[in-house]
Amino acid sequence: MSAPTLAAGGRARRAPVRPARVLLHVFLACTALAWLAPLLWAMFSALRPYGETSAKGYVSWPDTLNFDNFKNAFEQSDMTHYFVNTLLIAVPAVLLTLFLSSMVAFYVSRFDFRLNLSLLLVFTAGNLLPQQVVITPLYRMYLLTDLPGITASGKLYDSALGLVLIHVAFQSGFCAFVLSNYMRSLPHELTEAALVDGASVWRLYWQITLPLCKPAMAALATLLSIWIYNDFFWALVLISTGENMPITSALNNLSGEYFTDPNLVASGALLTAIPTLVVYFALQRQFVSGLTLGANKS
Repeated sequence: MSAPTLAAGGRARRAPVRPARVLLHVFLACTALAWLAPLLWAMFSALRPYGETSAKGYVSWPDTLNFDNFKNAFEQSDMTHYFVNTLLIAVPAVLLTLFLSSMVAFYVSRFDFRLNLSLLLVFTAGNLLPQQVVITPLYRMYLLTDLPGITASGKLYDSALGLVLIHVAFQSGFCAFVLSNYMRSLPHELTEAALVDGASVWRLYWQITLPLCKPAMAALATLLSIWIYNDFFWALVLISTGENMPITSALNNLSGEYFTDPNLVASGALLTAIPTLVVYFALQRQFVSGLTLGANKS
């Protein structure tokens, strides 16, 4: 990039704008609008009464914009109850996934043994299987697994525990892969010094290695929270009782048997997206720093 030159009067003179840079900014602006268009259209529909859109069409100038659809969607879908259901699934699943995957990552990254790489590949290979391929045997296994006194249904099927376990199983491979690569970049002198001082393996993991992985853990926690919160497939297949469903599946409560209000559904979908935005903005700095770790290393 050429530095700005000084004009005769001592003022800085800007370099001429190159056509390639203009085209780049136009492309980025069009891409951003393409991504935002569905969200903006859903917001526009949610703010309009259904009677107006049915009479004038969705592509028309609005006469009335209000938040009645948001209020009705929140009350009709009993959204508070399903938010609690989602928290009971997402929070344990995120914590268990990070805990178990960090233990695997610590073992394969800080200790050298013959099957080191093979063990990591086994955990990562689980993410290569499409969910639709394994759903039939998993569905049968959940129906045959009895948990009397542990779940309300007496089985692993139709329970929050079943969803927690399936999320942990499918997300641990990716998290173990990311954390193992990050732990490999940590100085081995820390581990060696702790071993000389008589530290146990658990202390090496819990008090020395894990605190150094906070940026990577925060980035993974953000991704896991969004992925698990937005899950629809597993909840739809492995939950049969409406009262046990998470918030994404509970949006079906806004659809009637003979009639569905698209404006009401759009407002409900926007309400369910609020917690994911809160999580992202709360952990935005840690998320970005976790993704850019090692970018400046040679």
